[in-house]
Amino acid sequence: MVPESNRDDRSVFSDGFAVPITGLLSVLFALLTGMSVAPALSGSLGDLALPVSFGASSIVCFRLRQRYLAAREGS
Repeated sequence: MVPESNRDDRSVFSDGFAVPITGLLSVLFALLTGMSVAPALSGSLGDLALPVSFGASSIVCFRLRQRYLAAREGS
């Protein structure tokens, strides 16, 4: 049996680690936005800050992912 470190059939994720992490964070923040918007709408005006911040975080993570992919294609 070949040791794990000497195996050549291991697959390496070619996009690095930034693309999947920012993609997952974007989905997570979008999910949190959806889960927190209904209670926020029935509460006070200050309760809307949480879903708005989650939505903005989701958009920022998505834009970072797109920039990273564009930079990798350019180089």
